[in-house]
Amino acid sequence: GERMTAESPTAAPVTAAMVTPPNARDFLLDDLQVASFIKSGYLILNPDLPEALHPQIDRQLSDLPNNPGDGILDAVPELYQVINHPQVQGTLISLLGTDFALNNHRHWHCSRVGMKGQSWHQDSRNVRHHQIRTVLGFYYPQEVTAELGPTVILPGTHFRNCPTDRMGGPLTYRDQVLLKVKAGTVVIAHYDLWHAGTANQGPRDRHMIKLLFTRKSEPTAPSWRHDPTMLPKVHAKFSETIIRCSQTDHYKEIGLRREMWQHLIGQPLKPA
Repeated sequence: GERMTAESPTAAPVTAAMVTPPNARDFLLDDLQVASFIKSGYLILNPDLPEALHPQIDRQLSDLPNNPGDGILDAVPELYQVINHPQVQGTLISLLGTDFALNNHRHWHCSRVGMKGQSWHQDSRNVRHHQIRTVLGFYYPQEVTAELGPTVILPGTHFRNCPTDRMGGPLTYRDQVLLKVKAGTVVIAHYDLWHAGTANQGPRDRHMIKLLFTRKSEPTAPSWRHDPTMLPKVHAKFSETIIRCSQTDHYKEIGLRREMWQHLIGQPLKPA
């Protein structure tokens, strides 16, 4: 088919800025979805975007002569259609407040055919708090199969601080999750969540766009669709096990989940 470019007269105009659409409020998370993010450290979104958009972005990335680093959104402004989708924006408002910002750091990760996997790592600087200050957005413009070197994550590890060289090699944990996703998937992950790229043993390069979104103000009330009658179910979710660990660790985990929730609803727990 004919390749559509920004200059093509039939191409839709591209907004080269982050804009929150009015209907983002229709996509705010509910209490159990927020509790699920607090527990596991990630959510998988499949925003309803034009089917042709993802192959178009995929081709544009493949055609880039070099990696533009933080300039990836200028090089491929169609990515703003993903960022500005009401489901993506509604999820970010729910976790970061209505005035959140798109961070200036962003990156195109291209896993070339035959590329070896990464080691486990946390992207943040291991700041010691249990609040949602920054989240990662991973966007995959092509389907990611097991062979293409999917991102691997370890749910619940956003509460676990560990030197990178003590995290172990890739594919070493029973409860890890391979992000085998369909084209157009957006994964929102806590900045502290352990993750890694796995080896690309497939027939083509695998693209992923990494974005960062940051909280700008302290929460004073829930920024999602909050229903106080759901609190018993929220606390039941906080008691669930996400990764197998010692009973002592699990008790700590439950406390840290509650601490994160209290901060988000604008009623932070006072230090003991």
